[in-house]
Amino acid sequence: MSQTANSRERKRVAVLISGRGSNMNAIIAAAMDPAYPGQVVAVIANRPEAPGLEVAARHGIAAIAVDQRRFSDRPSHEAAVAAELDRFSPDVVCLAGYMRLLTEPFVQRYRGRLINIHPSLLPLFPGLDTHKRVLAAGMRVHGCTVHFVTERMDEGPIIAQAAIAIRGEDTEETLAARLLHAEHRLYPHALKLVLDGDARLSGGHAIFRPIPPADAEDDTSSAAPRILVSPDPRRD
Repeated sequence: MSQTANSRERKRVAVLISGRGSNMNAIIAAAMDPAYPGQVVAVIANRPEAPGLEVAARHGIAAIAVDQRRFSDRPSHEAAVAAELDRFSPDVVCLAGYMRLLTEPFVQRYRGRLINIHPSLLPLFPGLDTHKRVLAAGMRVHGCTVHFVTERMDEGPIIAQAAIAIRGEDTEETLAARLLHAEHRLYPHALKLVLDGDARLSGGHAIFRPIPPADAEDDTSSAAPRILVSPDPRRD
């Protein structure tokens, strides 16, 4: 089978961004492998000046700005975003630094197909300023979480997490930079779980297929993120 034919069988991924879209770039890089189960078909930003739009365009991906400032309220802006999304029929929509709270109708429209990455080990430290709050709390471990998006901010069922050790000399800046490397590994991994059907949302829970031992992360170095799959006992 040709690569072109194979690419048509891959799932379709759309990404929502507000800024540079570094996690978007990690997903695009992963999808360059023909064996990856998804391809990025569209990137949509709520700010036309978002640098990530140029990155997407350079990769030949549809890059669309739906400027929130041109709409009188959140529902009308979301309706425009949804109209653009639906033109590309995405199987999964990834939030990658999309700095905009989503309303319940939007979340319901893409329920089970909408995922987000958050820079903490949820349910710890939801919301903003996670690196500052982690250091202030004296934590020895920090991390990031990919989860299904639900109506409550940062409370959706967990798909996967990555953890890094906090060093004594860490500042907000150094911790954020090291965690970003973990995010860039985690998001394509978690997205692949969803695209392959190994993780899905059902009844308000993340449901997983059993993962063969060979797929487990075996690098115990403190410099590398540990990729952990949510230990939800519900299985297919």
